[in-house]
Amino acid sequence: MKSSVGRLVSILYRKNQVYLNVVLKPLHITASEVPILIHLFGRDGISQEELSSFLVIDKAATARVVQSLLDKGFLLKEKDPEDRRANRIFLTEQARQQRETIFSYLQHWTDFLTAGIDEASVRTMFTVLEAMADKVENADFRELGAHV
Repeated sequence: MKSSVGRLVSILYRKNQVYLNVVLKPLHITASEVPILIHLFGRDGISQEELSSFLVIDKAATARVVQSLLDKGFLLKEKDPEDRRANRIFLTEQARQQRETIFSYLQHWTDFLTAGIDEASVRTMFTVLEAMADKVENADFRELGAHV
């Protein structure tokens, strides 16, 4: 079988999830909660729907993770004063205090993966991965499937 980008990305993703679950356990944060926290570190107070859209996860999954973080004291949820149907999600001080720790673990994972690889190759890898991510952001998968 030829090399498969999907297989390699899947392996890296799964191992990243395992790593995050291990190192974040003392903080009572899971790997599935990290993307929401990271996005809120940069855009605190966005709607739950915006979270779902940005992270490309369905609304039910977003609701489950948000509820978990609410229960743990990392988030607050408030009705949007301009649209009572929407919920705005805010970080608590408890969550803000974990920001640097979370980012340091993410950086450590990247450092681990890229250790021993020359700087030019690392830059090329990021350029290629970003190009692939951009490509799938705009892909019409029905059209793509028709070419098989």
